Amino acid sequence: MDDRLANVPPGAETGVLADRLKERIYATITMIAVVVGLSFGEVSALGAVATVLTTALGLWLAALVADQQAHRTVHRHPATGRELRRMLYVSSPLLSCAAGPAVLIALAALDVLTLHAALLAAAGVCVVSLFLWGCVGGLRMGGGALAALVAGLVDAAIGVAVALVKAAAGH
Repeated sequence: MDDRLANVPPGAETGVLADRLKERIYATITMIAVVVGLSFGEVSALGAVATVLTTALGLWLAALVADQQAHRTVHRHPATGRELRRMLYVSSPLLSCAAGPAVLIALAALDVLTLHAALLAAAGVCVVSLFLWGCVGGLRMGGGALAALVAGLVDAAIGVAVALVKAAAGH
């Protein structure tokens, strides 16, 4: 078992992992919106990577503030120790979602590919990850390969739709 989960009560590990995956999926959908939005505008590689990194940092900080405020409200004390470590562990995918797009944008800065192609590739990688998580979910629910494929396609389509709405709204 992951040692970061050592202080989590037995049976709660799946809840922590589910919360972490939820954050990863949310961050992935947001990152699709960011890179698609960037692909429509005139931006430099430096501007694009700065946008991607500050988006990830902003998501992470917002999640920590919200988690801490909710914890204080419900438990009447700030999260510390084990509770704070759990918050940091669960929210860390909000930071890591920037890694793939940042690498692709860096390749564009090195003239390996165009910035537009890097941004579209980053969106594509994010959509593929949503598809794969949907497939994993479908398989774990016991539906077989066809159900997993359908779940993957639905998750990818919903993720793209939400990301396009966010991009169209200027987020």
